[in-house]
Amino acid sequence: MKITEIEIFAIRLPLYEPFVISYARYDDMPSIIVKITTDTGHVGYGEGVADEHVTGESLTSTFEVIKNTLAPKLIGEDPKNMERIHDIMDAAIYGVPTAKAALDIACYDVVGKYLGVPVYDLLGGRYHAEFPITHVLSIASPEEMANEAEERVASGYCSLKMKVGEQVMDDVRRIEAVRERVGDEIAIRVDVNQGWTNSGNTLLGLRKLEHCALDWIEQPVLADDIDGMVEVKAKTHTPVMIDEGLRGVREMREIIAKRAADKVNIKLMKCGGIYPAMKLAHMAEMAGMECQVGSMVESSVGSAAGFHVAFSKKVMTSVELTGPLKFKEDIGNLHYDVPFIRLNEKPGLGIDVDEQQLQKLTSFTGKVSS
Repeated sequence: MKITEIEIFAIRLPLYEPFVISYARYDDMPSIIVKITTDTGHVGYGEGVADEHVTGESLTSTFEVIKNTLAPKLIGEDPKNMERIHDIMDAAIYGVPTAKAALDIACYDVVGKYLGVPVYDLLGGRYHAEFPITHVLSIASPEEMANEAEERVASGYCSLKMKVGEQVMDDVRRIEAVRERVGDEIAIRVDVNQGWTNSGNTLLGLRKLEHCALDWIEQPVLADDIDGMVEVKAKTHTPVMIDEGLRGVREMREIIAKRAADKVNIKLMKCGGIYPAMKLAHMAEMAGMECQVGSMVESSVGSAAGFHVAFSKKVMTSVELTGPLKFKEDIGNLHYDVPFIRLNEKPGLGIDVDEQQLQKLTSFTGKVSS
C-alpha cells in the first residue's frame, strides 16, 4: 500500500457558543483536514487544530507546511510504516506538531480501514469500555458559569472542567460559585491555561480554594516554568496536571525527573499525533504517572483519534475531547452517549466523513499527488 494523493482542507467549524479561555476567544474553530488516498483505493482522514499560543502554529502555516513541505515527502510511502513516516516528517522540518498530527491520524485511519480493524487494535487493543465525559465551562461571570454547571449536572454530567485564568481572586469567585451550586458530589477540574503566570499567584489561589475539593488544577503557570509546577505540587494538597508544558519527549523527561506533576495532559496536536502520543503514555506509565487525553477542540476526526489512544491504555484515566458537542456543524459522526463515550468497532477511526459538509465548511484547499 502506497500513498498516492494527499488533499488538504482549511475549514471553520461553527460553535453553538463562543469558546473563551485565558488567552483567546473563539467564535468558530479553524481546522485543517487531511485526506489521504492510497493505491489500494482506501481513504483516511486526519485533522490538525493549530494554536499559536501552544505550538506556534496557525491555520495558514499548518496548511502551507503540509502542502509544500510534508505531503510531497510522503507520496509513495507506505502509511503502515509509522516510525518511518515520522522520521521523514522530522527530517523535513523541525517542530510543527499539529501539521504532523494531521498526517499521522490520516495514516492510522487508512491503515485501519485497509486491515479492517479499529485504530485502537493497531495500538495494542482496547482496554477501557467507556469514559465519562466532562463538560467544559468557558470563562464567564460566576453566575453564568454556575448556571451552566447546574444545567449540565441536571442533564447527567458528573464532572465539570472550568476554564479560568484571568485575575486570581476573580477566578476563585467563579470556582466557589460553581462548587456551591452543584454540591460536593460533582467532580470539578480547573484549567488555568497558564493564566496565573507563576507559582506565587497559584498558591495564593489554591489556599483560598482548599474548601472546594478540586480534582486537580491544570497548567496554572507559564508553559516553560517546570520549576514553578514543582513548587506548586510541593506546597499544595490539590493534584496538579501539566498541559501546555508537555509537548514531547524532552519535556516529559524533565517532568518525570523533577516529579513536576501528578498527571499529564497528552494532546495529539501538541506532540505530533497518535504515534508520539503513545510514546509519551509509555513514558508516563513507567514513571507511575497518570495521563489524560485532551484536545484543541477538534471535530469528529481529531476527537476520535484521541479517543482511540485513550481507550487503548490503562494509564489513561480521563479524557477531555468534547469538540463535536460544541459544534453546530461537524464533518463527521462521532457518537457520544452523554455523559459517556463508547467507541464502536468500525475500522479506522470508526467515523464517516460527510464530503458534502466538508466542502461546505472549507475556506481553501490544496492537493499533492504522485
